[in-house]
Amino acid sequence: MPGAASRGGRPAGHCEGSSQAAFGGLPVAGLLVLQICWQYGGSYAESVGQGTSCRQATEGNLPAVIQRNDFTLMVYLPFLHTSSFPVPKEDWLMSQVYRKDILNSTCLMNNLSHSQSKLKHNVARQIFVEHNHKFIYCEVPKVGCSNWKKIILLLTMNLSRKANEVQQNLIHRTPLIKRLSSYPSDYQKELLTSYTKVMFTRDPLERLVSAYRDKLLHSEPYYSITVANEMKAMFRKNKNSTEKVTFQEFVNFILSKNQEHLDIHWKPMFLLCDPCNIHYDILGKFETLEQDSDHVLRNIGAPEDLQYPNFKTHSSEKRTNDDITLEYLRKLSSEQIEKIKKLYQMDFALFNYPYDLKMNFYKTDTV
Repeated sequence: MPGAASRGGRPAGHCEGSSQAAFGGLPVAGLLVLQICWQYGGSYAESVGQGTSCRQATEGNLPAVIQRNDFTLMVYLPFLHTSSFPVPKEDWLMSQVYRKDILNSTCLMNNLSHSQSKLKHNVARQIFVEHNHKFIYCEVPKVGCSNWKKIILLLTMNLSRKANEVQQNLIHRTPLIKRLSSYPSDYQKELLTSYTKVMFTRDPLERLVSAYRDKLLHSEPYYSITVANEMKAMFRKNKNSTEKVTFQEFVNFILSKNQEHLDIHWKPMFLLCDPCNIHYDILGKFETLEQDSDHVLRNIGAPEDLQYPNFKTHSSEKRTNDDITLEYLRKLSSEQIEKIKKLYQMDFALFNYPYDLKMNFYKTDTV
């Protein structure tokens, strides 16, 4: 394709085969050993499905060469990126196979799959059950969960209303939305076997920055006062300082805690939903939220006019994106970056977020 540039001394369009890969120190296997090269809009990019660095594609259907040990295949990979265009059902189904293969292989290689007689209570508390459509949703904060709770409430009550008409504060208090933890363990197993199970993920670094902006920079009393005061007491000489908690202090506070005991808004996603032991039928991503949500709603038989709402709690602010994430991450030291990488390494690997790619852009000048 004309206009392609080369990177790292490699000719444009060049791919090298590989039989093994590692990610963030974690072994991966199977479909993960895919090497993808694409050219688009005069740019060149390369990727190992879950291994070395890669540059994410821009919008549009991207021609790609996939190489494994025994075959080379030209395909289109519209599911590897975000796009404003509708994704054909066949491509969306392929994306689900791809996501599940990566997840399952990484679970296996890291011994995260365990036979257990009873679901952990903290995991069961994250899971919401909607019986009318046999729908199970695992809540991952900062990945559009408030809007999903609005949908669950409407489905539960059989209300013909738009999800963005539901009051934000209502969904966090209403007893009408049932958690899986409210049922006996035997019934929990039955529901997990027979209902459509869904979880959504988000780039771990972007989710972290989103949590900081939402919880520490706004006036929600518990976080902006109670949690903030705990952070100030840990890192400031003047514990009564009225200045807002900095992003560096926020990160240091998180790094000082055991990951099992972290607040759900910044706890690793795999610990919230246990995807290595709960086999989710649909793995959605914040990066493809519109397409994935539409497929979820059609899959469970929701009313045709019910759509995932484009609603943001703090509507006057720009949604946390790559640029905003970069702005905050540049405030961290190299040591903090490495520790954050370790904390969220399983999220990067299980859900196929290319850490090495992102960190190429998030290099810091501090030590």
